[in-house]
Amino acid sequence: MTPGPDPVLPPLLTPVAVSAAVDPFEKAVSMASLGCDAGTVVHGVFVDRLRASIIFGPEHVLEDAMAMWCACGVGFSNALGALAPPEVAVHLEWSGGIRVNGASCGKLRASASTRDPSLEPDWLVIGIEIPFILVAESPGITPDQTALYLEGCGDVDPTMLLESWARHTLSWVNRWLEDGNAPLHSEWRSMAHDMGETMSLNYDGEEISGIFVGIDERFGMLVRTTGDTRLLPLSGLLE
Repeated sequence: MTPGPDPVLPPLLTPVAVSAAVDPFEKAVSMASLGCDAGTVVHGVFVDRLRASIIFGPEHVLEDAMAMWCACGVGFSNALGALAPPEVAVHLEWSGGIRVNGASCGKLRASASTRDPSLEPDWLVIGIEIPFILVAESPGITPDQTALYLEGCGDVDPTMLLESWARHTLSWVNRWLEDGNAPLHSEWRSMAHDMGETMSLNYDGEEISGIFVGIDERFGMLVRTTGDTRLLPLSGLLE
C-alpha cells in the first residue's frame, strides 16, 4: 500500500510522511523527544485510513497546553464539515473518541514530555486516526463502529482531509493564543458527545461512571457520581 500525494500544509507546518508499517503517533513522539521542531506533522495517508500527528512546542504549563487536544478535535470537525455532505454530523468524546453520525469513527491521542500538569512541557504531540474503510469487520457485526465511506463521505480525499485538518487546527490554535479558552470552549461544547448523559470511561487506569455534567474552564470533565462531582483534568488522558 503506497501513501497518497504529499499534502500542502500552511507555512508553519512541515509534513513528514511515513509508510504503512510505521505509526505516525509513535514516530512523532520519538522525533519530539529528540528535539524535532514544533509544527512537524507526521502522517500516513492511505486509501483506507488517515493517521497524523502534530508536534507542538507549547509555552504554557501542561494543563493549559492540553487545549491543543480540543483544538485538534474541533479542527477535525470543521475540516470534515467543509468536505463532507451537510448531513454528516461529527461529535467529540471528551476522552478522544470521534463520532460520525453517532457511531465511533476514529480517535485522538496525546503524549507529552511530562505528565505533571503544573510544568511546561518541552513538547506535546496530538495524533488523530480516522478510518475511511472498515477492513476488519463488516458493518453489521460492529454496529457502533463506522468509517467515513460508510457515512456518505466517499468523495472525501484522505490527503485533502489532512490538509483541511491542519489548516483548521492551526486556525483554532491561533485563535486560542489570541482570545484565550472561551471561543474554543464554546465550540467544543457544541460538538460534545454524551454531555448531560450517563457515561463511563477508563481514566488514567480507573473505571469511572457517572453523569457527564460539563467541562471546566480548562476543558476538564465534570462527572457527577454518587453523592459527588469529580473533576478529571485533560492531562490524565496522556499516553
